[in-house]
Amino acid sequence: MGLPDTSPVPKKDSMGMDYIPVYADEASDDAGTVRVSPARMQTLGVRTATVARGTLDAVLRASGRVEIDERAQVVVAPRFEGWIERLHVSAVGDVVRRGQPLLTAWSPALQSAGEEVRIAERLVTASAADPEARAAAARLAEAARARLASLQVAGQAAPRQTLHAPADGIVLERMATQGARFMAGEALFRIADLSRVWVIADVFERDLGRVQVGDRVAVSVDALPGQRLEGRIGYVYPTLDAGTRSTPVRIELDNRAGQLRPGMFATVDFAPGAARERLLLPASALIEDGERQVVLRALGEGRFQPQPVRIGERGREQVEVLDGIAEGDRVVVSANFLIDSESQLRAALAGMGDAPPQDYPSHDTRGVFEEAFDGGVSLSHDAIPALGWPEMTMDFSLAEPALVEGLAPGTPIRFSFEDRGPGEYVVTRIERVEGEHAGH
Repeated sequence: MGLPDTSPVPKKDSMGMDYIPVYADEASDDAGTVRVSPARMQTLGVRTATVARGTLDAVLRASGRVEIDERAQVVVAPRFEGWIERLHVSAVGDVVRRGQPLLTAWSPALQSAGEEVRIAERLVTASAADPEARAAAARLAEAARARLASLQVAGQAAPRQTLHAPADGIVLERMATQGARFMAGEALFRIADLSRVWVIADVFERDLGRVQVGDRVAVSVDALPGQRLEGRIGYVYPTLDAGTRSTPVRIELDNRAGQLRPGMFATVDFAPGAARERLLLPASALIEDGERQVVLRALGEGRFQPQPVRIGERGREQVEVLDGIAEGDRVVVSANFLIDSESQLRAALAGMGDAPPQDYPSHDTRGVFEEAFDGGVSLSHDAIPALGWPEMTMDFSLAEPALVEGLAPGTPIRFSFEDRGPGEYVVTRIERVEGEHAGH
């Protein structure tokens, strides 16, 4: 936080903070390589592991939700209007069987259609002597029966009809109310068969290549702790959610026991593909910052070097290495972020050291040494026309602390300093002026 300074012995700065120790055996062999003493390795808790070949635990896990099988839903919506005289099933959640009565309704439209059929049939009988009249009456009767059939009353002419459940299932919605009127096409019941259900899992874009229709999966829900239900992938949807970068995957499960209820949250484990050996790296050894993927190779004798790598599939505790490191190499798995930070710092400092020195404007003047402090010195000096400075006393930085060794306050001097930027004036040379006294 203060001016740049080094010391051959431990010391504190002007704010009372300890200087950071740098040891000779920690010098880097080249830019980015770090040498750490055994004592510091023990203090930091540095641990290493060997890169080896093995089978990746690449089970893919995703979150999902239990939903109704859309193919097992039916709606009871009569094609005629009428009034509900009696409800045989009146509660949501009731279990119904195919053919079970749901409601009894009376409809004037059915009464009218029935009368048309009966009148047309009598006309057919009455016109038996006239072939042309009989044919016309037969056509009229056929049209009346077709109209009655279009109302889906199975040819019955009675105005009072009982509607039955078209399939086994559970009543999910009941819109029918006893005594209420309903219109043609109005949905009165929604029934679903829950003996099979779907689990819709959201698989991230990067993992889509690992799921295929027909693959086996294991599903677990909070309501059934310790149980894993087996299912298969029935469909991978062709769309991607741009917000979550995920695609829905449909798993079909047997639910004849009725344990799974629509709306439950589920955890889906997709089985890995064919097991094969690959080069594996502990997941804790990988350092990622959005721009690079590196590991720290242990070179022996406390030396560590950052090594860029290319990563393949990821498991729970290991990742696949495609390039950048070899089998048998040792990598850091603990305290690697601290060592990597120091490596980047030293590489940056090494790059700065290779930069050509910069030329700064230099000025020579005479003055009096007042006092020295950590990293700087207070000097009184003559006027400096080039900078528009009058005679005054001011603080300067020191290029080297040795410049003021042996100087006592009040000693006349001749010195040079460089102008290295706004407010940064660094003394580079000091000479004692013999035969002069303070206050020159």
